[in-house]
Amino acid sequence: MLQKFQVNLMASKLLWTIFMGLLIPTSYSVFFNTTTLLEWSLFSISSTPIMLTLILDPLGLMFSCSVLMISANVLKFSTIYMKEDKFINRFTVLVLMFVLSMNMLIFLPHLMMLLLGWDGLGIVSFILVIYYQNPKSLAAGMITALTNRIGDVMLLLAIAWTLNQGHWNILHMWMLDENMYQVLTITLAAMTKSAQMPFSSWLPAAMAAPTPVSALVHSSTLVTAGVFLLIRFYPFMSSAWWFTPLLLLTAVSTTLMAGLSATTECDMKKIIALSTLSQLGMMMAAMGMGMVHLAYFHMITHALFKALLFVCAGSFIHSHMHSQDLRWMGNLANQMPATSSCLVMANLALCGFPFMSGFYSKDMIVEASMFYQHNLLMVTLMLVAMGLTSFYSTRFSLCVVWGTNNCNPYIYLEESNPLTSPMLTLASMSVISGAIIMWVAPLKQEMMLIPMYQKLMPLILVLLGASLAWLISATKQKNESMLMQTQINHYASCMMWFLIPLSSQFPMKLPMYLSHNYLKLMDQSWLEALSGQGINSLSVKSSNILMSASKPMPVNYLMMSSMLGLMIMMVMF
Repeated sequence: MLQKFQVNLMASKLLWTIFMGLLIPTSYSVFFNTTTLLEWSLFSISSTPIMLTLILDPLGLMFSCSVLMISANVLKFSTIYMKEDKFINRFTVLVLMFVLSMNMLIFLPHLMMLLLGWDGLGIVSFILVIYYQNPKSLAAGMITALTNRIGDVMLLLAIAWTLNQGHWNILHMWMLDENMYQVLTITLAAMTKSAQMPFSSWLPAAMAAPTPVSALVHSSTLVTAGVFLLIRFYPFMSSAWWFTPLLLLTAVSTTLMAGLSATTECDMKKIIALSTLSQLGMMMAAMGMGMVHLAYFHMITHALFKALLFVCAGSFIHSHMHSQDLRWMGNLANQMPATSSCLVMANLALCGFPFMSGFYSKDMIVEASMFYQHNLLMVTLMLVAMGLTSFYSTRFSLCVVWGTNNCNPYIYLEESNPLTSPMLTLASMSVISGAIIMWVAPLKQEMMLIPMYQKLMPLILVLLGASLAWLISATKQKNESMLMQTQINHYASCMMWFLIPLSSQFPMKLPMYLSHNYLKLMDQSWLEALSGQGINSLSVKSSNILMSASKPMPVNYLMMSSMLGLMIMMVMF
C-alpha cells in the first residue's frame, strides 16, 4: 500500500503546511516574548511524578520553524536526487521520522520524555547512514551509532542522578555539590551528538548517507541537537565553575582542527561536513564565553546556509554521476549558473561576508569575544579558524565554479524546477534571515563599543583567507595548500589530527585481539574438547577400542552398556 501512495511527492507539501500553521504561535511568542508550559501528569514513582511536558517558547518555536522549512526544501530536492531509487517512499518516511524526533527534542523539556527524541535521532540516523547497503556505509553507520550511544548512556546516567531532585524537568533544576557528575554527563552527551573533540570522527564518516540526509542531518537536526540541549540546560550547568572553560577549550580545538583538515580535503561532502564541525565549534565556543543567545542565533543562520550548501553540492554530485571529488568538476558557472550562484552565496554566508546571514551572528560572536574579558589564546585561535573558513570556502568555489572542466564531456547537466526551487528559497533565507532575526528576536545583547581595528578584524581575516586561496590556486596547477607539501602533514590533516584512528580503530584493537584469541584458544579449542563434542568423541573412541578388544558375546555388550550407564550417572551426580 505504501508503494501505491507516493509519500515522497506529498511529504514536502505536508511539511510546508505544518510550517505555515506554526508561524502564527511563533510570531506571537517572539513578538511578546512569552513562554507557554503545558503539563500532563502520567504516573508517579515514589512521590516523583512522571509528566508529559510541552514548552512553547521563542527559542524552541523559531528553531522548529527552521527545521520544518529546511526539511520541506530537502524533501523537494530528494524527489529528483533519488528518483531512480525503488524505495524512495521508505526513505521519505525515515526522513519524516527524523524531523519528528528533532521536534520532540525541541518541545519536550522533561529529561525522560526528551530521551524519546534523543534516541529517535540516533536510531534513525543509523538507518539513514547505512541506507546505501555497502561495507563503507555499514562501517560509517557503526561509528555514528556507537559514538552516539556514549551520549545516550551519559543521558541515562543524568536521568538517574536527577532523581535526587524529585523531578526531571529541565526548567526547575538547582545546583548542588552532588550534581557535578550530572553536569559532566550532560556535557559529554551534548559533545558526542555535536561531534566535539574527541568524538569528532563520526561526522565526516556519516557522509556515506545520501546527500538529502546530509543536508538535513548536518544543518539543523542531529548535530545541532547537542548545542540545543546545552542551550536548554545552560542556566543550570553554568553554575559549575569548570563548565565554561572545558566547553571553550574543546570547542576551539574542534573548530581549529576542522578548519585545518578542510584545507586539504578533496571530497566535496567531507569539506562541507568539516565546515559544519568548525561552525559547531564556534557555537560551543560562544556558549563557553557566556554568549548563549549569540550561539542560538548562529545555530539558526548556520542551519539555513549549510542546508543550501549541501543542496547545491548534491545537485553537482547528481549531475556528475554521483562523483564527490571536486577535482573532477569545474567551469560550472557557465553550465549550471543558478546552482553556482547559490553555492557562492552559501559560501559567502559561511565566511561571514558583510550583510549575509552568517555575518550578523558570526561577526557578533567575534566582536563580543574581543569586547569582554576572555582568554587571549582562545580568541586568537578562533580568529585563525575564521580565516581558515574563508580559505577552504574560496578553494572549494575556485575548483568547482571557476576552475577548468575536468569531467567527461558527455555528462548531461540540468537544472530542473525541483532542484532550483529549494535552492532559491534557501538562498533568499541565507541572505535575509540574519537581519530579520537581528531586528525581531529578543537577543538581550547589550551595546558594544570596540576600536576600529577590532571591528574590522573579522573582515580582514575573511579577505586574507580568500586572497591566500586565490594566490595558491593561481600559482600552482594543482589546487594545493601548504599542508599538502609534506606527507605526514597531509596524512595528519586528512585524518583530522589522527583523531579517526585514535577514536575508532585504536580503542577497538585490544578488544578485537583479545576476543579473537579467546575464540581460537577457548571457544574453538578447550571448550570444544571439554564439552559435548569432546566427550562424544572420547566415548566413541573408547567404545570402539573396547568393542575391538572384546569377543562378540552378549555378556560383553551388557557389561559395556552398564559401565557406560554408571559413567553417565557419575558425571550427572
